[in-house]
Amino acid sequence: MADYPILEFDPDTSAILNPHPNMIKNLPTTGVLCFFQDVLEKLVGNGVLTEIGELGSEIGRNPVYKITYQEKEFFVAHPGVGAPLSGGFLEELIASGGQAFIACGGCGVLDKKIVAGHPVILTAAVRDEGTSYHYLPPSREVTPHMEGIKVLEEAFQSAGLPFHLGKAWTTDGLYRETVKKRELRLAEGCEVVEMEASAFFAVAQFRKVKFGQVVYGGDLVVPEGWDSRRWNSRGSVREELFWLALDACSRYQ
Repeated sequence: MADYPILEFDPDTSAILNPHPNMIKNLPTTGVLCFFQDVLEKLVGNGVLTEIGELGSEIGRNPVYKITYQEKEFFVAHPGVGAPLSGGFLEELIASGGQAFIACGGCGVLDKKIVAGHPVILTAAVRDEGTSYHYLPPSREVTPHMEGIKVLEEAFQSAGLPFHLGKAWTTDGLYRETVKKRELRLAEGCEVVEMEASAFFAVAQFRKVKFGQVVYGGDLVVPEGWDSRRWNSRGSVREELFWLALDACSRYQ
């Protein structure tokens, strides 16, 4: 027995409750987890996305879609918000046949040099949440799949768009981002803060699937005070990030 329950990692790949295989029938093996509900609704309204199934929770149904891009089929879904829900949805997509993923979303910015709307391809995440500790032994950080980083870089380079490689601070406590904790995370190289990346990377490593993630600089989290910088109203940035994530998916081998 460990001093703290969160440190009692069990490597057993099966559990009492397991994700049902094939919850989504005929799921493509590769797809985008898109945090932008506004973008998904627009693409559905334009007939670009076709619903093929759904994931569910007590907050309601969460549709899973199919899209054809460069003559290949990919899935698209909203991953939910927060490490436990997004990790659970990822598990269910993997059980349904998902093998390679790219997530796109927003983030808080710890380092002022990252301007609002600027994309950051995540290379690591500090594990300041709980879900990842059920998938990997305790450690400070977890990394995405190297191919996930590679295909995202290729997508941005092909589009001629600037991007940044950076580390995230993943936390469950959005109202507990204190001045002291921000300073600690900056000292270990974190530039952005969000709520899912370390869980995504841990689940993906545990289940042996490919995963990459890109976020764009949103609200500014600094001691002088929080600044939204209108992060959730940047529609063109959000939609462009979705298409870049889909292009990255098409580059997986």
